[in-house]
Parts: sequence; C-alpha cells; structure tokens
Amino acid sequence: MNYRHAFHAGNAADVMKHAALARILLHLARKDTPFRVLDTHAGAGLYDLGGAAAQRTGEAEAGIERLLDADLPAPAAALLAPYLDAVRRLRAERGPRFYPGSPVLALALSRPQDRFLFCELNREEKAKLERNAADGRAKILSQDGYQAVRAHLPPRERRGLVLIDPPFEEPGEFARLTGALEEAHARFAQGMAMAWYPIKDLRAVDAFRRDVARLRMPKTLKIEFDFAEVRAQDTLSGSGLIVVNPPFTLQEEMRTLLTAIAPLLARDGKGRVRVAWLVGEPGAI
Repeated sequence: MNYRHAFHAGNAADVMKHAALARILLHLARKDTPFRVLDTHAGAGLYDLGGAAAQRTGEAEAGIERLLDADLPAPAAALLAPYLDAVRRLRAERGPRFYPGSPVLALALSRPQDRFLFCELNREEKAKLERNAADGRAKILSQDGYQAVRAHLPPRERRGLVLIDPPFEEPGEFARLTGALEEAHARFAQGMAMAWYPIKDLRAVDAFRRDVARLRMPKTLKIEFDFAEVRAQDTLSGSGLIVVNPPFTLQEEMRTLLTAIAPLLARDGKGRVRVAWLVGEPGAI
C-alpha cells in the first residue's frame, strides 16, 4: 500500500488521527513545562485539497469537508473544536481548500515554549515542509524516521509525544512500526507514542496487534475506525491508532467523538468504532 499524505489529506483517516493528536497536545499543554513532539514521517505539512493529488482521490470531500459543515452532538463538538478551529484559522490565512498535516497542526495547537522535530526523507516533501512549517520552535531533518526514534530520544524536555505515521510504501512496515514503538518506549518511557496504521489486510493488522500486545508496554490503547463495511485487499477500509501511555481521558474522548462522526464519514452511513486497551488499565500519567 502507498499511503502518501498528499493523496489522502483530509480524509476520514486523517480526521481520526488529527482529532487524537489535538486531544493529546491539549493534555500536554495543561502543564506549564515545555514538551517536545517528534514526528517521524512528517510529509509536506500543508496540503491544497484543490490540487491534483487530492483531487485524484477526492477523499477529503467525505472527510474534513463533511465534518466542518456537520451539526454534531454537543459533547463531540466540544472535543473536536480545537482541531476544527485550527483548520478554519489556517483556511482564513491560506485559502478555503487548505488542510494541515500533523506538523502544521501541532504547531498551531502548541505554545511558545514547546519544541518540535520533524523528519522527512523525500527531498521534495522536505522542501515544502521547510516552507510550510517555518517556525523557530521546529527543527526539520532529512532523516529516516525510524532512525530518528533511536537518535533523538529521550528529549531534553522529558515530556512529549512521538508520532509515527509511515506511508506504508514497502513490505514489512508493520514490523518496523512495532520495533519503533518498542524503541520509543524503551528510550522515553514517561512520554507518549502514537502510531497510525491502515486497516486493509486483516491478517496483517491482527498480527500487528498481537505483536504490539506482546511488548507488554503499560497502558497501550487501540483506537480503530472502520469507514467501510466491505474490506477488499486493494481498498483502505479503516484507520487505526496505537497510543502508548495516553492521557487518562483519551479513551473516553475518542470513543465519544468517533461514535458521533462515524455515521457521517463512513461510506455506508454506519461505521464501526473500537476503543480498547491492548495492555494495562487506564490511569493518570
């Protein structure tokens, strides 16, 4: 599978991932002390949904565009407000069809004292990221994201998030993702890690879940959203997140907001949400 950001920006998977990212960043910002975000596969940071790549798939129309116009139940609307307001502010500045990638969204939802490390190997994408995420708080590296986990953890701040969002371009990506989660926890046990994965090949996803559970990392949360009932080998049918050491509120927050938006974003008008602990019990961090 090739899940390049530009082709899928703003789709249902992005909405899920960025809603979770926003909730985690808001939790980190509750303390005055700074935190660091390491984004291992940062992409270009900003996407024109009217551009050729996004128009080729049209996925944003059933994702962020539908969500921005939705009348949601009050609890879900309140949880999604920081994320959606950040998208609206960006569009007021850049134009009505722009959408932030994780780096730009993280910068928008953070504070002057927080710091960011964005890794992107693709030369063209990195050049765009340098323009789109030009910020004194951020350092942008042309470095393999998996190597960055080993090279840059633990951060000086001793608080923060490791975001691992690979494009799934090559075989063996699930194994590399499992290894990166294990490495991140070993080097930065007090920090959080969030890994995104596509739900497409069910055998591969099942094996990945089992492999992550075998790591026995305390407080490992699984969040999954199926936006298509029929799963074909060549079609993305859902989106998953593994969150290690999540905020104690995240489980219920994600269940609340995903349950509200699933019928809106699912292709069959129903959707299916699964939020459960792979390892450990919920508790404050």
